Amino acid sequence: MGKRKGKCVKRNKVSKEALEPEHLVKAPHSFVIHRGQCSKDLIDLTKDFRKIMEPFTASQLKERKKNTIKDFVSVSGYLHVSHMMLFTETELGTYMRLARLPRGPTLTFRLHNYSLARDVVSSLRKQYVIMRAFQHAPLIVLNSFSGEGMHMKLMASMFQNIFPTINITTVKLKNIRRCVLMNYNPATKLIDMRHYVIRTTPVGLNKGTKKMVQGKIPNLNKCKDISEFFDKAGLLSESEFEDDPNAQVVLPQSLASRGAAAESKSAIRLSELGPRISMQLIKVEDGLMDGEVLFHELVEKTEEEKALIKKKRQEKRRLKEKRKAQQDENIKRKEREKEELKQKALEGIKKKKEQTEAQRLMELAAAESQHTVEDNDQEDDDAEYYRKEVGAEPEHDLFTENPRKRKSDDDNTNNPRGFKKMRLDKKTKKKYQNSQDKKFNKQNHVGRKFNKNNKGNQDKFKNNNRNKDNRFKKSARTDIDKSKKTYKINQNKKFKNKYQGNQRGGERRNK
Repeated sequence: MGKRKGKCVKRNKVSKEALEPEHLVKAPHSFVIHRGQCSKDLIDLTKDFRKIMEPFTASQLKERKKNTIKDFVSVSGYLHVSHMMLFTETELGTYMRLARLPRGPTLTFRLHNYSLARDVVSSLRKQYVIMRAFQHAPLIVLNSFSGEGMHMKLMASMFQNIFPTINITTVKLKNIRRCVLMNYNPATKLIDMRHYVIRTTPVGLNKGTKKMVQGKIPNLNKCKDISEFFDKAGLLSESEFEDDPNAQVVLPQSLASRGAAAESKSAIRLSELGPRISMQLIKVEDGLMDGEVLFHELVEKTEEEKALIKKKRQEKRRLKEKRKAQQDENIKRKEREKEELKQKALEGIKKKKEQTEAQRLMELAAAESQHTVEDNDQEDDDAEYYRKEVGAEPEHDLFTENPRKRKSDDDNTNNPRGFKKMRLDKKTKKKYQNSQDKKFNKQNHVGRKFNKNNKGNQDKFKNNNRNKDNRFKKSARTDIDKSKKTYKINQNKKFKNKYQGNQRGGERRNK
């Protein structure tokens, strides 16, 4: 049976609807970052530029000092990022780099002056900022970008490609809520950038009717009747004006704003959102910020200098490729050596497993023969010692090992049995220790008395023990002389019984 799935897995089923649509994947995405030591105003300009590039940009991207350009390039493929805007600041001025990922080209602009979005909005009399306008990409409008030179065409195409393309037949007008205007001045070679929100208002209506259509609450304090509010002439103030006829259009589709219905005449108005930027193209590079310089506004090089720079760049690229190939070769060699060591280890393990049973038996037989030789040597040593001490030949079975014999206490001490140590309670342990202490004190007390009062008796005791030893030796010698086959020792009964048992066993074997 398969593994059961939980409730969360059942709810969040991965389907084709959960994936991104194709038009969103193909839309140009962008990274807007700043590098190096930047002022607070430039950081705010970076955030405002992210507002312009929404919704296809990382608006909450947090770059760090340790991040490099390679880090952003490596991530760009997974996130469908196609462009990167990089803001930097030096002692000479402020610069913006516009790069196509992952292999260039790169355009470098110098920012002559700029105004932040908050400054632009605060300067307007009527502020119009709506967050729904940032849900869709803006419309890009270019002016006077048809100059001579390849750098002009490249710059125009780069500005057009940073925003998604618009299909006129399928576009919805309600989704176009913002526009970005780019104006190139051939005399000063400056590019003015502006950011606006698009509004529509109905045309051909008086002030009262327009307010009612747009859903505004009218002020009827000065009117006797509501008809007077609609029919009264001269309601326009001096500050109000009629829209330019060139800005009046007939809407082919209905918009989200009130009064902007399909086939109705409306006026288009623009409210600035900011920021304002004035910049100049300085340099065009072939690669991603490190390629061949195709155009430079300030520096001109001769053909010889260009050839020398190209030669150095090719040599550097060749060196890099050579180093990379060497590193790959080293990695393969190390993997090969590792595999060889692994195979050797496996072969050694197989050899150990393939050891035959005959070799094991030979080793066991050699060990047993060595053990028997040591036992025979030990028996010969015991028999020789018996001959020297007693002066007679030992019996045949006197020094042979008895299989029925139990292990001695010495063997048990060397190889103790695996009994667990008994644990005592606190009361029994204390009681046991007190009893042991009492016995020890009694022994010490008796020993002191004996040492003080019976020094003479101790000497007598030593003399008696010596006499007994002499008697035992004399009787043993007389018994050995009478009969060499039997030993009659009355004083050591244990030795007598043991010896007689061994003698009977030997006689049975001889029979």
